Amino acid sequence: MIADVHGNLPALEAVLSDPHDALICLGDLVGYGPHPGPCVRRVLERATVALRGNHDHALAAGVGSGCRPSFQWLADATASLGLAQLSPAERAALGALPLRAEDTIDGIRYHMVHATPSDPLHRYLPRDSEAWEGEVEQIAADIVLVGHTHLQFRREAAGRMILSPGSVGQPRDGDTRAAYAVIEDGTISFCRVAYAVERTVSALERSGVESAAAAVLGQLLRTGRASPFLTDPEPAAPTLAHRAS
Repeated sequence: MIADVHGNLPALEAVLSDPHDALICLGDLVGYGPHPGPCVRRVLERATVALRGNHDHALAAGVGSGCRPSFQWLADATASLGLAQLSPAERAALGALPLRAEDTIDGIRYHMVHATPSDPLHRYLPRDSEAWEGEVEQIAADIVLVGHTHLQFRREAAGRMILSPGSVGQPRDGDTRAAYAVIEDGTISFCRVAYAVERTVSALERSGVESAAAAVLGQLLRTGRASPFLTDPEPAAPTLAHRAS
């Protein structure tokens, strides 16, 4: 199970090298990273379930990603890579991905979204938010799978388990290794794998993205942490008038 690949092909390749029978992707294949095209193609070829994240939606629909204001300029700076590397048909396929999915695996019922059940694209809730109770109390599932935070976590709320596999392509917990999770025999395990971070950083620097954005994104990849000025509150979801540059 993966989420938040964000155009980081070396990280995705490292995760996919772990033997698996099926692949669940909780969204955000594009944005921030230098390889959106190969990442989209690789995941859509292999995924049993693939959901639409806010950055996928933004690229497909030509709207803002709805991410934090301090991250929006980074999303805007790398948006041209998605436009260049993905055909109109591929962008349309991203836009057609579902916002949620349900499945039963090993007798356990799963509900899957990118962000939260009430707002599958944009709402950002940290692990300890009391709002999770209201988010999942009406969900007819045992486990709710979410992405979007770029953090691995599990917690209980309203009698359900909420689980985030973390980010493949842009972890933000101080660990630079790609994060994912494995479901096996009814048990979910968190996993990390090292990858060639400098390969991704070098690709960003050569991509034509403005140098300031490439430098900030490179630091994030090398440290696994966002700079202090990238920690402002999550904004409201964008409107159609909020267009990415």
